[in-house]
Amino acid sequence: ACTGIENIDEAITLLEQNNWDLVAAINGVIPQENGILQSEYGVETLHGPAYGPASHSAAASSAPSSSSAFRHVVPSRQIVERQPRMLDFRVEYRDRNVDVVLEDSSTVGDIKHILENELQIPASKMLLKGWKTGDVDDSTVLKSLHLPKNNSLYVLTPDLPPPSSSHSGALQESLNQNFMLIVTHREVQREYNLNFSGSSTIQEVKRNVYDLTSIPVRHQLWEGWPSSATDDSMTLAMSGLTFPCHRLTVGRRSSPVQTREQSEEQCTDVHMVSDSDGDDFEDATEFGVDDGEMFGVASSALRKSPMMPENAENEGDALLQFTAEFSSRYGDCHPVYFIGSLEAAFQEAFYGKARDRKLLAIYLHHDESVLTNVFCSQMLCAESIVSYLSQNFITWAWDMTKEANRARFLTMCTRHFGSVVAQTIRTQKTDQFPLFLIIMGKRSSNEVLNVIQGNTTVDELMMRLMAAMEIFSAQQQEDIKDEDEREARENVKREQDEAYRISLEADRAKREAQEREMAEQFRLEQIRKEQEEEREAIRLSLEQSLPPEPKEESTESVSKLRIRTPSGEFFERRFLASSKLQVVFDFVASKGYPWEEYKLLGTFPRRDVTQLDPNKSLLEVKLYPQETLFLEAKE
Repeated sequence: ACTGIENIDEAITLLEQNNWDLVAAINGVIPQENGILQSEYGVETLHGPAYGPASHSAAASSAPSSSSAFRHVVPSRQIVERQPRMLDFRVEYRDRNVDVVLEDSSTVGDIKHILENELQIPASKMLLKGWKTGDVDDSTVLKSLHLPKNNSLYVLTPDLPPPSSSHSGALQESLNQNFMLIVTHREVQREYNLNFSGSSTIQEVKRNVYDLTSIPVRHQLWEGWPSSATDDSMTLAMSGLTFPCHRLTVGRRSSPVQTREQSEEQCTDVHMVSDSDGDDFEDATEFGVDDGEMFGVASSALRKSPMMPENAENEGDALLQFTAEFSSRYGDCHPVYFIGSLEAAFQEAFYGKARDRKLLAIYLHHDESVLTNVFCSQMLCAESIVSYLSQNFITWAWDMTKEANRARFLTMCTRHFGSVVAQTIRTQKTDQFPLFLIIMGKRSSNEVLNVIQGNTTVDELMMRLMAAMEIFSAQQQEDIKDEDEREARENVKREQDEAYRISLEADRAKREAQEREMAEQFRLEQIRKEQEEEREAIRLSLEQSLPPEPKEESTESVSKLRIRTPSGEFFERRFLASSKLQVVFDFVASKGYPWEEYKLLGTFPRRDVTQLDPNKSLLEVKLYPQETLFLEAKE
């Protein structure tokens, strides 16, 4: 308004050379005598060299009096009261171009009324497109849009039938087509696949590339644009791009500031440097550019399919799609997302051994946020962040774009973290996404250590992750100490229980051995008793079966036998000489000395009587008329 300079590059050059001092830059280009010196308007006089053709002569003719170096200019109040600024519009409709010149105090509706007369189309049927600052309505004042002097617009009439002209139909079809732009970032050798409609402008492409590469539009150096793409306000359908896919390369200009004339000298049919007509300055919000319009196209261009299906029954399947879609958009260098339910992620992070536990990072994605692409591509996919997360965190993700998925996560959040955390997330605006929640598991609950919003930097994100890790490490050391003490107590208890068990086993074994011994003794005693009873029964039977002892005065021949036992006792008995030797054996057995266990020995000569035939008579075996025998146990 003060200088009449409309080229942004030229204005920035002047400001940089004057260290961004606005008054000094204005003094450098306005024909001056006294500079801007009006105390009643709060503006100070600037002394020193000024920029512009008059600067050298002014410096050369400087004198002690400032009036000799500068001439008086109008006060700043009069400077603001300028003539209306004229804007030129070239409006494209099918096969026609209409030039419209209006003051910047006019409205968008005024342009439509002029076009109504020129094109013979009702204003109510027109959709006036090509605005670089977002959607506008008929009441929007052109001055509020901060437009450059020259502008290109186009008219769409979806409610009107298409003309029979094949050219007009082809134009309309190309505006509705989607172009795939494969943009290679030269410095980092990274490739971006961007989808744009044919109605998008070249300027919109450059702004979105700034969003991805952090190269301001005015510093972008392009290769691959067709020679017909000479104006950044031109639509992709009219620029001559190869359909459906076109390759471009972008890099950073070596010189930070170039004038528009220098940029035009470097342009060729395949090498186009971005120029600025006033709208591509990165601080576009100062000139009325809406952030949603600036970055919204990038979000829609990168969005090929939803990150997560709506109303997914299985959280694991939803996370698989999320991971695949995230990789397709931002590359394979990204955090390793846990595949499974949130409860399973808790189990993995919090419920193992204290030494193996980790923090849980929950990434909440939102496709409609203007910060999502930058956060994902430049921060979440940074190698340092990916490495730190993989070492210290279990990372779980969820897409908050769809209302059903958002409600489902808020329900999970209320159940696991409480209503306060759920309300905090519920009140987050779309442009505050994506969110990064850092969760630490405690004995009885889960604590949210930090909620990181998308408007951050890599360094700040890393610092907040490390701060959360410090808190977790302190808690983990306490948990490890408690766990070690608990394990030590349990080991002592196990050892005591084992010793007690062994003692019980020994006592039981001893008792069982005693019981077995007693049982064996009882069995042997029973056997002994049975044997004794059997022997006694045999003895009694033998004793009863013995023939009666003959008397001394018996007329038959009688043999008198005297038998000595192993204990030294003697017992005598008379037998008939005609009695068999077996009768003697039965007599000895009836006294408790069975002939199976004992043998009878004769004295003179010494002989074993039990070896003789038991059926022979005592007379035959020469045990008549008397004999002394000895009992001896058999070996």
